[in-house]
Amino acid sequence: EVQLVESGGGLVQAGGSLRLSCAASGFTFDDYDIGWFRQAPGKEREGLSCISSHKGGLYYRDSVKDRFTISRDNAKNAVILQIHSLKPEDTAVYYCAADVSCGPNLVVAAPFASWGRGTQVTVSS
Repeated sequence: EVQLVESGGGLVQAGGSLRLSCAASGFTFDDYDIGWFRQAPGKEREGLSCISSHKGGLYYRDSVKDRFTISRDNAKNAVILQIHSLKPEDTAVYYCAADVSCGPNLVVAAPFASWGRGTQVTVSS
């Protein structure tokens, strides 16, 4: 069974940092590009960052590239998203997905991508 489990969210003050983790199981992790997305209340889900499989290319949405850092640990089947200088507008549920399309300012989930249940990030002003 494919499973993606996000963790690391929480309540943080503006200007703070968070380290989100996406733990994967049930599939050959190395073969898939993994992406991070978020959805704020009343807004559409948006792709933030993704990391390609074997070559490890890193891609970011332009609006977050200066504050977000993505990395993967294939030995632990995990993808990490570090977020710095958090802003209230970063408040959202953050999801990871396997099987995404990555490119400059492009993070799009495939139609049959696998998703985690998300982790809530709340940034207070």
